[in-house]
Amino acid sequence: MIIRSREETEQAAAKLGNLEEIEEMSGKLEMQNLEPKLMHSVIENDKEIIDEGKLIKEAYNQGLSNFIPDIMFEQLVKNFSMAKQIYGETIIKLTTGYDADYIEKNIKIPEFQKVIKKAIEEKVKKLKKDKVLDNENSLNDASLELASMIMYLEELDNITPKGIYGEKIHKKISLYGDKEDYRNFTKDTRYRDIAVKHSVKTAIRRGHEKLEMVDLKAFERGSKGKAVIIYAMDSSGSMKGKKIDSSKKAGIALAFKALKEKDEVGLIIFGDELKAVIPPTQDFARLLKEITRIKASKETNIALPLKKCIELFPSEDVTKHLILLTDAIPTVGEEPEKETINAAIEAREKGITISLIGINLDKKGKELAKKIVDIGQGKLYIAKKLDEIDKIVLEDYYNIV
Repeated sequence: MIIRSREETEQAAAKLGNLEEIEEMSGKLEMQNLEPKLMHSVIENDKEIIDEGKLIKEAYNQGLSNFIPDIMFEQLVKNFSMAKQIYGETIIKLTTGYDADYIEKNIKIPEFQKVIKKAIEEKVKKLKKDKVLDNENSLNDASLELASMIMYLEELDNITPKGIYGEKIHKKISLYGDKEDYRNFTKDTRYRDIAVKHSVKTAIRRGHEKLEMVDLKAFERGSKGKAVIIYAMDSSGSMKGKKIDSSKKAGIALAFKALKEKDEVGLIIFGDELKAVIPPTQDFARLLKEITRIKASKETNIALPLKKCIELFPSEDVTKHLILLTDAIPTVGEEPEKETINAAIEAREKGITISLIGINLDKKGKELAKKIVDIGQGKLYIAKKLDEIDKIVLEDYYNIV
């Protein structure tokens, strides 16, 4: 027997749930500096404005603070390989309209240089007209908000198809059962509570040729204990570009999901020093903007976020969990590894569990990471694909007690 529209049923239920989620979270995205026209253009999926947002987002990822046309043009002509390292291929394409490889092959041609120079000047002029660059061609508050919106929407598009918006129930005994308990669907049931797979199995067992209302089952919600999560993200120089972009989006996914579950999320951005600290909060817009503005620079000091999180977690009896993301072993301090281990011990003594997500860690880095999570009684994840980091972060969130 074939159950007609099984995939369509799953997709419809997912869409209904996601629409509600997006509406709930969008209401909290207060953009005070962005022109209403630009906001509307983003919502209407205007390609030109979307590309502007992507350009600015990449500027933050590459550690840039401004766009000076003459300087950018000179760098492209003088040493294209170096310019590609500074700006990255995405910025070069969105600014000039040409792929990096094409520019590299033709940049020495005088006529082509004129085309590129004009394109850069026009792009910067447009950014200033839209008020996402100030009079000094520097990124401003409006540019941060535009980039934040783009990053937020990109991450929603990225993780929704992966099916990782699952309901997280804290592992706590409850009179109402846990996620594995089901009940019949009623008119008061929210669509996102529909247990699609269990409903389909019920229809098959009953010999129905299509999914009927009487077959629908819903998850029985268990009681939730409060969880406080701190996302500590490495922003050292080696994280520049795609690494920092993927790590930012993972932080956005965590904030989106955890706040929806009424948990709290804090943020620590670190390199050789603490660059940003947000105590645990339910202010999604604040987290989103701070994550978006992160720029990569200098070295790594993992002991710093381990020590700082002790101050940030509340004293009451709640789940306290630190998700530490890094691509390198610590390089700052007299005895960086020893200091890191001692900080992990101190955090665990305060009831904080620690998981670590390592990006392309070498053998020595993996050994230290293993020690940290063993002490912190968390999990170690080695991210082999950058576009899977958000999934790993959410997986760790779902698994905390």
